[in-house]
Order: sequence, then structure tokens, then C-alpha cells
Amino acid sequence: MDRVYDKCCGIDVHKKLILACFKNGSKQEIRDFGATTRELLNMADWFKDGGCEMIAMESTASYWKPLYNILETCELQVMVVNARHMKAVPGRKTDIKDAEWIADILQHGLLTASYIPDRDQRELRELVRYRKSLVGA
Repeated sequence: MDRVYDKCCGIDVHKKLILACFKNGSKQEIRDFGATTRELLNMADWFKDGGCEMIAMESTASYWKPLYNILETCELQVMVVNARHMKAVPGRKTDIKDAEWIADILQHGLLTASYIPDRDQRELRELVRYRKSLVGA
């Protein structure tokens, strides 16, 4: 199968742990990071230093949002993928190898990005939701 991305990364996002699998051709490196801003910035630096072309992650609850914002700010190409779409792709998928699986199917172009509004629209939505919570509508 042809490779769409030679250097890409699959990310498995959890509340306090982020597991990243960086694929560079047929080689791969797996690292884990915490969910603090400092650690997310370290992860972004790792991607930049490696020349990462595309990053994919599952849309797990709201845990993906801070990571997406930081990677977007660091001018990295990121796609958020619906977990249902990933499970529809045939192949083995276990909890332990989620990041590796995401990277593998991303590398071969088998993922479709979910729609994520631009930063201004996301910030406006957050303000409106916050206002609604204060007003009690």
C-alpha cells in the first residue's frame, strides 16, 4: 500500500496521558507525554524537529481540545478523527496500540478529518457557552 505521509504521528489522548507514535518511513518511535502545557509544547517541538507532515488523534471527550489548540498554534498540521470512523477501517486495534494504529492508517491515507471550526469561531462558541452558564438560560 502506498504511503501518503512519510513522516506522521498518531496520538492516543487520555485525561492525564498522551501517547504519540511518530512514524518516519518504516521506523517508528513511541513516547508518552503528560497533559500539562509544558509537556504538550515539548511534544510539539518533537514533531517540528522530526519534520512531521501530519498528526492525527481521536476525538476523545474534550481531552483533545487543549492539544489541538497548542499544535495549531505551533503551526503543525493536525486532524481530529471520529473514533467511529477509525473502528470502521479493517485491521487489529487494541487499547495498547492505539497510537501506533492511528499513525499506521494515517500514513496510508485511510483517515478522514472531522470538521473543526477555525480558532475565532471556537473562541466565540466558548464565550457564548460561558455567558449562557452565567445567565442560566
